[in-house]
Amino acid sequence: MRTYCISVPGVFLPVGRRRLDIAFDAGDVSSDGGALLLREVSQLSDFFGRIARCFEDYRDPSRIDHTIEELVTQRILGIACGYEDLNDHDVLRRDPLFALAAGKSDPTGANRRRSCDRGFALAGHATLNRLETAGTTLDDSRKDLKVLHDPEAFERLLVDLFLDAHDSPPQEIVLDFDATDDHIHGMQEGRFFHGYYRYYCYLPLYVFCGDFLLVSKLRTSGQDGAAGALDELKRLVARIRSRWPRVRIVVRGDSGFCRDWLMTWCDETPGVDYVLGLAKNPRLLRYIEDDLEDMARQVERTGQAARTFRELRYQTRDSWSRERRVVAKAEVLTGKSNPRFVVTSLPIEELDSRALYEDLYCARGDMENRIKEQQLGMFADRTSSHTMRANQLRLWFSSLAYILVNELRAVALVGTELARAQVWTIRVRLFKVGALFKQSVRRIKIALSSAYPLQEVWAAALRNIQEVREDIAM
Repeated sequence: MRTYCISVPGVFLPVGRRRLDIAFDAGDVSSDGGALLLREVSQLSDFFGRIARCFEDYRDPSRIDHTIEELVTQRILGIACGYEDLNDHDVLRRDPLFALAAGKSDPTGANRRRSCDRGFALAGHATLNRLETAGTTLDDSRKDLKVLHDPEAFERLLVDLFLDAHDSPPQEIVLDFDATDDHIHGMQEGRFFHGYYRYYCYLPLYVFCGDFLLVSKLRTSGQDGAAGALDELKRLVARIRSRWPRVRIVVRGDSGFCRDWLMTWCDETPGVDYVLGLAKNPRLLRYIEDDLEDMARQVERTGQAARTFRELRYQTRDSWSRERRVVAKAEVLTGKSNPRFVVTSLPIEELDSRALYEDLYCARGDMENRIKEQQLGMFADRTSSHTMRANQLRLWFSSLAYILVNELRAVALVGTELARAQVWTIRVRLFKVGALFKQSVRRIKIALSSAYPLQEVWAAALRNIQEVREDIAM
C-alpha cells in the first residue's frame, strides 16, 4: 500500500540532545484494533449479511468493487469506532485492518481493477453517501443512485435481532417507549420549531426492552410525542407474538404516552398491560392533600424526605373512556412537595402501590441511558441529510451500531470489568488499541500494542466469542 504521509511542523521541544520529528508515515498501523472483535461477534448471527438483505442493488455486478454487505459493514463499523462523518472514510479507506474487519479479502486494496484505486481497499465518502441518499424508486435523472433500501425490512430486522438474542421465550417483557429531541441545524426536510425544546428538531420515537433496541423511528416534531406509538406497539406485539405466543408484554412510558387510545387498546388485548406516568392536575392533588400535609409534618420533625402511596380509582371528565387504577405518590422533600401519579392495568394483587411505582415504573429511567448511548455514543442525531428518508437510514445505521456493540457487551464482555460499560467507554478502552498490519503470502498478522492496558479483557472477549461460536456449531 502506498505511503500516505503528512508532516507535522517541527514545533516540539527536543528530547535531551535529540530533535523530535513527527509525521504520519508509520505505514500500516491502525488505531482501531478492537474492530476485529466487532467482526468476530457479528459473524455469530450473520449480522451484516442480514442488514445487506434490507437493500436492493441495481448496480451492474461486473462494474462494482464494493458489495452492499461490505458498504454497510464499513459504515456501521465506522460509527461504532467513533467516525460519525462520511468524510472520515476518505482516510479510513487506506486502513487495511479496518478493511479486514469490513470483510475485504484484499485488505490492502492491491488488486483493485483501476490503478487509481489501488491502495484503497474501502469505499470513500461519495460511494457511502450514494448508499444513504437514494430515493424510494430508481430515478433516470440520477443514474448513480442504484441502491435502494426497504424501510419495512429494517423495522422487522430490529425486532428479529432482539428475538434471536434469546435462547428461550421469557415469561414477561417490558417495552419502554420514549421520545427525544434531535436538533436540526440546516434546512432538512421535515424541520419544525418545537416550543418545548425551543429549536428546530426532529422527534424520534424509541422503544427499548432492557438493553435491546426495537424501534428507532424518525418523526417530525410538529406533532404529539405519542404520535404513531400505537401503530408501533401493534406491529411489535404481532411480531413478538409470532415467535413467543404466550409472552406477557408490559408497556411502560412517561405521561407523554398516557393516551386513552393507547391504554384502551392494551385493555382490550389479552396479555398486554401498561404502566404509564400521569400528569398531575388539581383533581388528583386533592386526593392526596392530606397525605402531603402528613408528610410535610414528618419532614419538619426528622429533616428527611418522606413519602407514602395511595391507591385511587380515577377517570378523567372527558378524555378517558373508562375508570382505571392510579397509584399516587405523596412525597415531600426538604423545602418542597413532589407528588407523582402512575396509571396502570396491573392489579393490586400482583403489585402493590409501592412496588409498582418504585420497582417497576421508576426502572424506566434506565432507558434514558440507552437513549444517551444512541444520541451521544452512536451519533444518532447526525441527521444532516436533506431528506427524511436518508436521515431515517442514518438513524437505523446508528441503531444497528449500538445493537452490535450491545451484542459484544452481552456476549464477549460478560465477567469482565467492561460488562456494564457504556458504548463510549467500550470504544475508548477496547476498540482504540494500536495495531500493526502485516501481510505475507500465507498469512495476515495483526500485532497489537504491547503497552495496551486491557490486554486480558481483550483476550477474554475473544475467548468468549469463540466459545459461543463453538456452542452454535454443536
